[in-house]
Amino acid sequence: MNVTINGKTEALPENANLAAILTMYDCQPKTVVMEHNGNIVPMEAFAKTVLCDGDHIEMVHFVGGG
Repeated sequence: MNVTINGKTEALPENANLAAILTMYDCQPKTVVMEHNGNIVPMEAFAKTVLCDGDHIEMVHFVGGG
C-alpha cells in the first residue's frame, strides 16, 4: 500500500501501523509527534493506528540544542 509521509509517497506492507513508520525512520516514540489524516495521534496509540492505502502522515521530530 502507498501512504504519504511528510509529503513523500512511501510503499508500506498491508496492515502497517504508525509504530512501523518510526522503525522505518529509526525514531523513538518520545521524540516525535505524528499526525494521521489531519489528527494528532497520542504516542500510546502509535501501535494501534493501522494505516490504509492513501493515508497521509505528518511526522515532526524534536531536535535538542542549545
